Order: sequence, then C-alpha cells, then structure tokens
Amino acid sequence: MMQSAECPQCGSEVSVGSQPRIGKLVECKSCGAELEVVWLDPLELDWPMMDDDDDYDDDPEDGDY
Repeated sequence: MMQSAECPQCGSEVSVGSQPRIGKLVECKSCGAELEVVWLDPLELDWPMMDDDDDYDDDPEDGDY
C-alpha cells in the first residue's frame, strides 16, 4: 500500500512509496520541495539535514561569520 505524508511547504500529500524509511528523500509534486522522511509513525516529512560540506564554508579565517 502506498503511503503519503503532508508537505511542510505547501500542505499537499506527498507519496513516499509502500515501504518508507527514515532518511528517504522525496519530492513534492505540487511545489517541488525536496523532503526527507524524518518519522515513521506517524509518517512525517521535513527538509533534509545539510551535510557538513553543503552550501557553506566552515573556515573561520574567511571572515564570513
């Protein structure tokens, strides 16, 4: 049976397949948000956690802080 959860961005139902698992990435077809399964019972989606090297530089000598 296909399962779904609510998109935290737009409120639409997002299909997560028949066997969702924590960490699975899915896309909301309504708004295009990339989401991650963060809880299974009840099924819950949220924005994915960033990896340490994603989209920012952690070099304190950069002066960006």
